[in-house]
Amino acid sequence: MPHSFHIPVLGLGYSIDTPLKVARYGISSVLSIVDDELIERMRAYHSAKRAVPFVAIPKEATNSRSQRITAYLNFLQETITEDFKALKLQDFTIGSDICRYFDLLPDTSKLKHGYDLMLEYPEGETKQTFGSLLKNAMRMGAIDVNIMAKVDKMNFIDKEYSGDFNTDALSALRGFAESKLNASVILSAGMNPKLYSYIENFEDFFPDASENLKKKITLKVSDFRSALIQAKFLAKKGLWVSEFRIESGLNCGGHAFATEGYLLGPILEEFKLKRKDMCMELFTMYQSALAQKGIQTQKQPKQRISVQGGIGTAAEHEFLLRYYNLDATGWGSPFLLVPEVTNVDAGTLAQLAGSTETDFYLSGASPLGIRFNNFKNSTIDLQRTERIEKGRPGSPCTKKYLCNNTEFTEQAICTASREYQHIKIKSLKTAGLPTDEYQKQFKLVTEKICLCEGLCASTYLKYNITKPKESTAVAICPGPNLAYFSDVYSFDEMVGHIYGKNNLLAQVERPHLFIKELNLYIDYLQEDIKQQLQNFSDKKIKQLNGFKSQLTEGINYYKKLFSEVTDQASWELKGIYEQLANSKDKLDRLIVG
Repeated sequence: MPHSFHIPVLGLGYSIDTPLKVARYGISSVLSIVDDELIERMRAYHSAKRAVPFVAIPKEATNSRSQRITAYLNFLQETITEDFKALKLQDFTIGSDICRYFDLLPDTSKLKHGYDLMLEYPEGETKQTFGSLLKNAMRMGAIDVNIMAKVDKMNFIDKEYSGDFNTDALSALRGFAESKLNASVILSAGMNPKLYSYIENFEDFFPDASENLKKKITLKVSDFRSALIQAKFLAKKGLWVSEFRIESGLNCGGHAFATEGYLLGPILEEFKLKRKDMCMELFTMYQSALAQKGIQTQKQPKQRISVQGGIGTAAEHEFLLRYYNLDATGWGSPFLLVPEVTNVDAGTLAQLAGSTETDFYLSGASPLGIRFNNFKNSTIDLQRTERIEKGRPGSPCTKKYLCNNTEFTEQAICTASREYQHIKIKSLKTAGLPTDEYQKQFKLVTEKICLCEGLCASTYLKYNITKPKESTAVAICPGPNLAYFSDVYSFDEMVGHIYGKNNLLAQVERPHLFIKELNLYIDYLQEDIKQQLQNFSDKKIKQLNGFKSQLTEGINYYKKLFSEVTDQASWELKGIYEQLANSKDKLDRLIVG
């Protein structure tokens, strides 16, 4: 790939059309394919903008969800390919898009070196030949998609279950698999055996006659053990994991999947040490499974490893690539401040640009029951509190993507819905709880927000396509790293920052990403201990002590790592030992049980 970073998925709508904006410049990005209503409206919007014929796919149509996804992905593929071809036809004149393509490349890129040399030649046949060679070496960025594997709602037609193949995750996968894309599906949020097995139904995931894969699988993981378990499950079906995308458990945007105290540095170290053996073990399984399907393969497919979550400087980016032998890093939340790349409405953009560390917090706002990185003062939180004050907590549930609770109903409903919260609060009132406990439970129930609408609203506002009576309350879920970026940036500025061509954080005091994550985990443990004060079980005490022990091991790892780093100036390690000591003191003061 031309670049050593990618832009991960950003909510439902924030990166829904990011490939249209960056892929022609060789930069890979990821869009969510959870919300087919959003996807259909984006296809309609961009088709009209480009004067391309648009034929709507009604929600009521058979197989509409997967068909909408396929249609939009095909639109992206065709449109971006046209844009890329047009870019390559341009002359190398200052200010042109083709010059921008090369100017965005890192200075270490061989392609960039060739471009710089070509510019030194006088006009003539040699320069034209050189330019043609450069154009032939250009590559588009990937148009990858994300599916949260366990967000897999069952669907009903006239109260009749429409079948396993029409659950949300499986139909989304089918939409991707039947598209023209040559790209990856990023599977996140844990393992779904039914979904993973369904991949076998699509030939694009298997090697062709040249042993190439048209459709690839990427697993977003938070530790080595779960990565290997999932990859083995797939390899035994003849399915290859082309990339492990390691994400920090807490120092990330969106849903936070806290590991049991396993920190990013030690996790990356384990991948580094075991990568080769893992790849060989998986290939043996993969080759055997393909042979049983009558597919012969001798060539071991490539297997990339990347990392994302909290990376904020060029020095961190470069160190992670070099020390852990990684193929790429992911930069997500900072791009929320780049209007050319993501869909953040003007009001929210101004809030983000003026935010501080205290504006970002780990919440219980997600209906999935998973901790959720949230942003204070978002308009959806204001809407939530207004509804509580009016005695009508909860949201109308129109999209129903996150319906997973059957506590009171036979068919699953969403815990952020008005229906669920009304029933749940009513049951709390009749439970005879002490006042303090009732208030605590009431807060837990009403903290939930509608992510289905909230994570799309900003996109509709930015493009001015909000429907009458449609909620305009915006939910946004950046990682805590965004607090250190305090302006609105151009695309070129942010890419330049990643590669060290400029420094957007020159005057900012910011902890190293490993230290930041460590402190987030210590705070998480402290809060967990606090929640258990009245009801410590032996099992919970054992779990919390194990968590604390892993953090201690992580601190010891970092002490050793930092002491071995020779180029400390480029590592920006000023004060890092003191930060590490302060974190250890804070951890040591935590008493479990």
